[in-house]
Amino acid sequence: MAPPEYDVADLGLAAAGVRRVEWAERAMPALRRVRERFAAERPLDGLRVAACMHVTAETANLLRTLAAGGADIALAASNPMSTQDDTAAALVAEYGVEVFARAGMDPATYDRNLAAVLERRPHLLLDDGCDLVNIAHLERPELIGEAFGGCEQTTTGVIRLRRMSAEGALRLPMVAVNDTATKRMFDNRYGTGQSTIDGILRATNAMLAGRTVVVAGFGHCGSGLAERARGMGARVVVTEVDPVKALDAVMQGFTVLPMDRAARIGDVLVTVTGNRDVIRAEHIAALKDGAVLANSGHFDVEIDLAALESLAVEVRREVRPHTDEYVLADGRRVVLLAEGRLVNLGAAEGHPAAVMDMSFSGQALTVAWLARNRGTLEPGVHEVPADIDTEVARLELDALGVGIDALTAGQQDYLNSWRP
Repeated sequence: MAPPEYDVADLGLAAAGVRRVEWAERAMPALRRVRERFAAERPLDGLRVAACMHVTAETANLLRTLAAGGADIALAASNPMSTQDDTAAALVAEYGVEVFARAGMDPATYDRNLAAVLERRPHLLLDDGCDLVNIAHLERPELIGEAFGGCEQTTTGVIRLRRMSAEGALRLPMVAVNDTATKRMFDNRYGTGQSTIDGILRATNAMLAGRTVVVAGFGHCGSGLAERARGMGARVVVTEVDPVKALDAVMQGFTVLPMDRAARIGDVLVTVTGNRDVIRAEHIAALKDGAVLANSGHFDVEIDLAALESLAVEVRREVRPHTDEYVLADGRRVVLLAEGRLVNLGAAEGHPAAVMDMSFSGQALTVAWLARNRGTLEPGVHEVPADIDTEVARLELDALGVGIDALTAGQQDYLNSWRP
């Protein structure tokens, strides 16, 4: 077999990458069981997969699983700051994946790498933020003629896909793997909550206990972050535009304020909404001296970075790793983490492997489901079949050695009948 093509920082890092990937695998027992099944059944034989994902050890274990099922894989990074160069090297040198990703690459390189994986004329697209699908439809439509489906694993990406579908622009059936119960509960809530705190602490070495943490957005990710911050002793303030989510935050005991009021009291402010301009010029102008800004939404648009630049009279880069300090005209300092990109991946390692075990097990099983149903799905956004989500939960419980009850025949009959 010909060696994989690639654009990575240094293949000499492969041995370190293998150690990182194998360490993550220890916490991914459900995915390991899926890989064993795939190796025996080969559900993806002959299929080309183009992936735009965070190049991390956890992603590497997903790709190893797809490769065990017979897939030929090309991977581009979904964020310029999240690539682990040693993992990228290991994927090429040890696991036979074509990888086009370097840590800290510029936007032109990022776009070129997306084009590179599309030029493999994939049958399946695995996306993280909808960039791959977006470019395929807008700039390189001739390269997806053989594609028959794909998966999207972020809230932001699913939102974009639904808009494409509503406008009749989406040419492929795309499965919203982000929207499963297991992913929303574990990946979004527990994973984002813990990994965002991890990124903030690594970048700042700050103490959260006794400080005011403002969480912008109380969806699945924001609620998890608010819980984790409160658990560390922080006073947590939530901002929201959705009255139902705001009411949920109030009923859970959080203070809810508009951002213009929250900005005045926040010590650490974190955006996690999936929208743009959540923290704007008027909010930046009201911040305390030393306030920390971080973003845990997929794209670097939630904090108005242009406004921050324009208000600053001095910018001190890398005062700590992944930490820039902006000095305002009156001497107040505003600290920005990870350049306003995903702080949990830009300043830390993303979600714990145990969390991604469930997310990636579901994604692998969904890819196999797409392969089995090739040609039968209409273009649009599809849900993951419920039995896949249930299977992932059962795999994880089994791996953890946890047993649960089963319904008796009488209980089944009772639930299936309306008669007394």
